[in-house]
Amino acid sequence: MSTLQQFLRNSINHIPFDPIKLDTPIPLNQLPTPALIIDLDKYDLNLAKMQNHLASHDMGLRCHTKMHKCPTIAKKQLALGAQGICCATVSEAEVMQASGINQILITSPIVTPEKVDRVIALAKHSSKLEIVVDYIDGASLLNAAAAVADIKLRVLIDLDPGMGRTGISPGPKALLLAQHIVYHCPNLEFSGLQMYIGNCMHTLGFEKRSKKYRDLLQQGIDTKELLESNDIAVPVFTGGGTGTYDIDSSIGALSDLQAGSYAFMDVEYRDIGGQHGDHFDDFAPSLFVLSTAISKPQDLLITFDAGIKSLATDTSYPELKNIKGVKYHFGGDEHGIVQLDNPSQEIVLGDKLPIIPPHCDPTVNLYDFYYPFRNGVVEEIWPISARGKSQ
Repeated sequence: MSTLQQFLRNSINHIPFDPIKLDTPIPLNQLPTPALIIDLDKYDLNLAKMQNHLASHDMGLRCHTKMHKCPTIAKKQLALGAQGICCATVSEAEVMQASGINQILITSPIVTPEKVDRVIALAKHSSKLEIVVDYIDGASLLNAAAAVADIKLRVLIDLDPGMGRTGISPGPKALLLAQHIVYHCPNLEFSGLQMYIGNCMHTLGFEKRSKKYRDLLQQGIDTKELLESNDIAVPVFTGGGTGTYDIDSSIGALSDLQAGSYAFMDVEYRDIGGQHGDHFDDFAPSLFVLSTAISKPQDLLITFDAGIKSLATDTSYPELKNIKGVKYHFGGDEHGIVQLDNPSQEIVLGDKLPIIPPHCDPTVNLYDFYYPFRNGVVEEIWPISARGKSQ
């Protein structure tokens, strides 16, 4: 292991994982802002609803921790019945394993020797570690490293649903890769298939999303049948997400769901539409950025202390919770400007108000801690231990 790899590995020992109890509980209105807060009542309901829904359809839940990056939350999800977690990067997996979690699937392929070494180190610690592969040379690289370490590494084949991001084409190419793993890689254990159809998660309108998703998923279903017809067992078929959780459960093809955002929700997910309306409200927003109104430069404008360094966005804008007749615009790194068209309640300087993030995943990555609250009071702080772990 190189000096850099050793440094990165050792740095994990200095990351806090467990909740930090406060000597004196703090009311929300006394928190320094901007602060990332979690409404525990809504959060608890979201976790229970997803777990219960999938259990009632004989599907497992493999929670994607790239969204919350927090061992405390991952352990709660596991305690409620999730079969494991997903991590998008090797460094996220290192944090989660160091916190005591072993049932980890790394959902992105790797190709470089230094990352292979890190994955092998994780697999030596736990035989429950899994990683995806999407080409023959990558499988051979992992197999050779696993042979040197004298371990058996679990791998899944990542299928490209047409996104052109990662994965191998469904069908004959995937079969060739599976045959290579099964017959030519004795230190790899073929666990199954992954097909994450991310280009469907935010498709607007339930019927349109459902049709598009079913059409794309059929390629994965056909590939699974192709492998099985060639005497290759496929014990796991994993994928899906929050935006297709009810579609996947009605299809019944996946063994488990890789959902993440359902725990927190955000503006972008809410606006995709649900089965019964224009809003996808199956899960309630539970994550907010608490921000303070700090300036009123014009009569119809009021400035908050949360800008693009506090609220990440792809296509949508933040929204003030439960206040109508206002529009939030970014005013720079540290400032958000709220346009007061016809506000449903008066906003004055010094008000600390919760903001619904446009996109929860990258917003979380901007903070070190969550402030979970119940009845308006924070009793402990949760470290976002995998924040910034993009390697």
